[in-house]
Amino acid sequence: MDPQLTEVSQQLERFKAAFVRKDYNTCSDLLSRLKVLLTKFTSLPPLFENTPNAAQELAIARDIYEHAVVLSVKTEDQDAFERDFFQLKPYYVDARNRLPPSPQENLILGLNLLRLLVQNRIAEFHTELELLSSATLENPCIKHAVELEQSFMEGAYNRVLSARQTAPDATYVYFMDLLAKTIRDEIAGCSEKAYDYVSISDARQMLLFSSDQELLTYVNEIFGS
Repeated sequence: MDPQLTEVSQQLERFKAAFVRKDYNTCSDLLSRLKVLLTKFTSLPPLFENTPNAAQELAIARDIYEHAVVLSVKTEDQDAFERDFFQLKPYYVDARNRLPPSPQENLILGLNLLRLLVQNRIAEFHTELELLSSATLENPCIKHAVELEQSFMEGAYNRVLSARQTAPDATYVYFMDLLAKTIRDEIAGCSEKAYDYVSISDARQMLLFSSDQELLTYVNEIFGS
């Protein structure tokens, strides 16, 4: 194997080992090194030069950026998610005929849709949907995001919150929790204007909490007490 490719492979294995240990600081350091190493491969986008190891280099680069996207979810860094997804997307679009499909593609595309929904970037959400094939739209990861957006726009907040229990992957929970907080903040803001007094029981129902303790935790987070 080419020495540069060997070095990237070894660094990626170290990254994966750190990821399993949940040592995300080490992951971030290794990811920075891996991205520098990838700049030496002219087979990668946007050049796509037909080098002797092009297929292997494209595959390992895609794997690295897929892990980078998931790492950004684990570290709750939406800016990093956007950057890494932007770098990953050409491997799903422009390199589609150069690589076998990735088993992680639909999961990551669904994560990106959730991110756009959480950030209220609805026009971009629908633009991304239009780029997907009919078969991809039927994938559970994509359908989950689409159904969430429909429920959110309809104001069916109970359906949005209950969808957390049916998330297609554990990585989705981060964005689901952000969406839940957005919904509750909206309800709380409207309730504050509409009512002079609300009982704990009524507030729990309005904010869609299953227990008084969850409600009190939420209230303490808002007021910092």
